[in-house]
Amino acid sequence: MMTSRRDFFKGAAGAVLLLNGKKTLSADPVAVAAPIIVCSRGTEWGEKVLGPAWNTWEKTGSMMDAVERGANIAELDPEDSSVGYGGLPNEEGVVSLDSCVMHGPTHNCGAVAALEKIKRACSVARLVMERTDHMLLVGDGARRFAVAHGFVEENLLTDKARLNWLKWKENLSENDDWLPPKDDDYSHEAYQRPTGTINVLGIDAGGDVFGITTTSGLAFKIPGRVGDSPIIGAGLYLDNRVGAAGATGRGEEVIRTCGSFLTVELMRQGMHPQKACEEALKRIIAINKGSVDFNVKYIAVDKKGRVGCAQLKPYGETHCSFISDTGFRAIKAQVVS
Repeated sequence: MMTSRRDFFKGAAGAVLLLNGKKTLSADPVAVAAPIIVCSRGTEWGEKVLGPAWNTWEKTGSMMDAVERGANIAELDPEDSSVGYGGLPNEEGVVSLDSCVMHGPTHNCGAVAALEKIKRACSVARLVMERTDHMLLVGDGARRFAVAHGFVEENLLTDKARLNWLKWKENLSENDDWLPPKDDDYSHEAYQRPTGTINVLGIDAGGDVFGITTTSGLAFKIPGRVGDSPIIGAGLYLDNRVGAAGATGRGEEVIRTCGSFLTVELMRQGMHPQKACEEALKRIIAINKGSVDFNVKYIAVDKKGRVGCAQLKPYGETHCSFISDTGFRAIKAQVVS
């Protein structure tokens, strides 16, 4: 029997007890029978994303619809500064979005990169997959494609994101003509560049695998920069015989290690998803000769319903979460060094 909305939030309360108990997936592996939906966010955002995703699964029986619905929650939330509407802009103050989707039964893919003025990037990526013979549309071409399919052009830059960008711009250098307000200073905080993305992975009752990754990318990036999120094999990868994986954090490192593809391949070789996430991170550490001053996080789920979550640094969003017929759980990421 599928979980009701009331049972979902009862399960969410249980997840808090699990976290307070300091259990991690590495120490206490679990396996959950499909259907299962996994999110790269912890308890608070996990509830926001996975509740509607699960309700969509119950209503439609389509796991593709369910993971899209979950990703849309973050894309449409102006308080999420790393995804969709409300995302932090590039260095010129323009919000541009990246996303990709994968469909396990057909192994088909769709993606958009540097998409402007359209809130639901993952929904456009899905249309690229379903309504074109291409896999990736970028920039103005992606925008025009979205408009042709009825998406409305909107300003994605919220006042909160604009002020964050302006603070960065004004505090970037003492040698330019941008001046901060008199009550501001050139503090270290002004140089922090938030990263963030969301992965939503799902396995339906028949064992088919689906996934989405979506982001507004690195804050204050050079216009035209594309990270790992719209790149199949980097920010997202799945194999219908094995499972799925997604990445968040520094996209350049994920791209040059084909991180999500590597994670799925390690699961194909028999690794538990937790171990696969950790080994993929060790590859990043190795190619950087042990010097890692950035963060990357991987999540993964295999066909047995086992979930993995690991990251390089103990900061940022340090949990992942999942929901199944047995309720909601949040799991602390294992830190790899």
